[in-house]
Amino acid sequence: MFSSIQNTSILFGAYRLLELIFHNTVRSVRSGHRDALFAIFANILQTLVMIAAFYFFIEFMGMRQLAIRGDFLLYVMSGIFVFMVNIKAMGAVAGAEGPTSAMMQHLPMNTTVAIWSAALSALYTQVIGLFVILGGYHLLWKPLVIDDPVGASLMILLAWFNGCAIGAVLLAAKPWFPRVTATVQQIYSRFNMFASGKMFVANMLPVHLAAFFAWNPLFHIIDQGRGYLFINYNPLKTSLTYPIVVSVVLLVIGLIAESQTRRHASLSWTAGR
Repeated sequence: MFSSIQNTSILFGAYRLLELIFHNTVRSVRSGHRDALFAIFANILQTLVMIAAFYFFIEFMGMRQLAIRGDFLLYVMSGIFVFMVNIKAMGAVAGAEGPTSAMMQHLPMNTTVAIWSAALSALYTQVIGLFVILGGYHLLWKPLVIDDPVGASLMILLAWFNGCAIGAVLLAAKPWFPRVTATVQQIYSRFNMFASGKMFVANMLPVHLAAFFAWNPLFHIIDQGRGYLFINYNPLKTSLTYPIVVSVVLLVIGLIAESQTRRHASLSWTAGR
């Protein structure tokens, strides 16, 4: 009764949407920690621990001779960075606020803004951590040489996009099957510690082993990324088409399913949780 209808242009509406996504992204970055810098530092520390663990594991198992010729630590980091970006994006989108969240009671907040904000906050923290680690490595250890930085950066974005697509499917299924969705998310994260193929060079795998990893889009992204990182490596058993197609299909399925879930949203879903 007391509301007024305002006719706004498409350009102004897009500006308001981007502004809302920006502010909610900042909120998402700070949701885990009061200080955004501490959240980024915690992410950097987690990545460094994983890099050290895989570095010593490969050394202990005597698998260093199977690595790509060149910077061995860069070879280890190439798999860890892509894996972390993918897993963090998947977890952030899958954990985004749904239609029954209290924030959805405040216009113009909606689930689309929540999904984009969660995805961008994950990308922001991962990219900042990546630059800090690579910058420290370049300054404190030895000069960093990347054959094609643009191509390698696009692989990071593709891993993020794939993680967002998987997270969108999980987000849509979570109100219907909360326990199953949480279990699937944990299984995917743990299983990809090995199934992503970050400890192996795809070109050196036998045919029967390569087929075991070929279903995983992350395996293709990591191997293609190493082709951009190292001048003497040319991926032969992976492609870019497969992860792109799979990610687009999953994203479309996730957004359609999330739209249907939103229509059947009920506050009783969150009762007692």
